[in-house]
Amino acid sequence: MARIAGVNIPTGKRVPIALQYIHGIGPDIARKICEAVKIDSARRVNELSDSEVLAIREHIDANYTVEGDLRREVTMNIKRLMDLGCYRGLRHRKGLPVRGQRTHTNARTRKGPAKAIAGKKK
Repeated sequence: MARIAGVNIPTGKRVPIALQYIHGIGPDIARKICEAVKIDSARRVNELSDSEVLAIREHIDANYTVEGDLRREVTMNIKRLMDLGCYRGLRHRKGLPVRGQRTHTNARTRKGPAKAIAGKKK
């Protein structure tokens, strides 16, 4: 079991797919990491040597913000918006959609389950 950026990545999967288990690494960045470290993307994680895993780990640490640091950065950005009191910050504070989606219908993920309104029956 290879451990990179505090995450145990699955051993049976191909390297670019396994790297995507790390928060902050998607398909494109995973492919770029494999190219930079010169690892064939068809290889499996359990076929990697310790030196190759170390090379991947060092490349990620040097070039990308991942896992806890990334989560902290995103949280701080949202907190900054809320402290400023800008429109996006107010939407975050109220738990409403931030990016201009409609709220008359839909938006249930952000607003939570529907609440019944007394005396609204028509």
